[in-house]
Amino acid sequence: MGEVPMAAAVACAGAAVWLTGGPYSGARRAQLLLAGGGVVAAGPPTWQDMALELRRLRRRWRPEWWAPVAGLVTALLAASVLPVVAGAAGVPLLRRVRRAAEARRAGERRGDAVIALCAALAGEVRAGRQPGEALQWAARDSGGLGEARAAVLAAARFGGDVPKALTAAARQPGAGGLLGLAACWRVAVDQGAGLAAGLDRLEGALRAERDQRADLRAQLAGPRATAVMLAGLPVLGLLLGAALGADPLRVLLHTGAGLGCLLLGGVLEAAGTWWALRIVRNAEGGEAA
Repeated sequence: MGEVPMAAAVACAGAAVWLTGGPYSGARRAQLLLAGGGVVAAGPPTWQDMALELRRLRRRWRPEWWAPVAGLVTALLAASVLPVVAGAAGVPLLRRVRRAAEARRAGERRGDAVIALCAALAGEVRAGRQPGEALQWAARDSGGLGEARAAVLAAARFGGDVPKALTAAARQPGAGGLLGLAACWRVAVDQGAGLAAGLDRLEGALRAERDQRADLRAQLAGPRATAVMLAGLPVLGLLLGAALGADPLRVLLHTGAGLGCLLLGGVLEAAGTWWALRIVRNAEGGEAA
């Protein structure tokens, strides 16, 4: 166990060197001196400088990289390589969870942009603009069209098939409301119906659907939090065992019975967490449908 204090001392020394030399390292001072032609102070960084560096590090640091860090710390405490392997294996899983959350948030932002686009387009049409010109003006500051923005605007400007371009843009996650916009456009052009009135009804329907999803997500926050809390109970048990002096890490990682219990418990824990979150997702998807 003498390796643990040594590793902790090395980690602390590395952190101290990084913090004291991060924004005011020799290379950084040389860059500032050559760029500005002035004199750069070589004093220690202030608390504001360290806070700025920590914010920059937090933006660059992905959440999934905490898994190998936690595995390394646990491996040093338990004198076993298994936590390092488990931490490395958790990186792709956590990356997938993070990307799914980012995709969901991007879809929600695109859905809000589609609602804003419908409202802006209705206002432009009421102001007396032709539908093609109104779409160009309404889509200038809106991200509802996403990557298909150029195709939709080109169709609106040069008399192309705008409903077809909107239908293609609706394939993006969160942009399903563009299908309704395409239908309103087709009805207004083919049958001479009022485009602004149809857009108002479409905007109201999209807002109601968004509010329904938000309400459902709020109702499911409790079961989701319960599932996450139950998933963290084994960690709490390990901490309680260590506080009582039972040394659970040594039993789990250095004995045959402990390794068997760890494997079986890990499988059951993963299956239980997956099943609970699957129930929550199905409830959310079923209600949204």
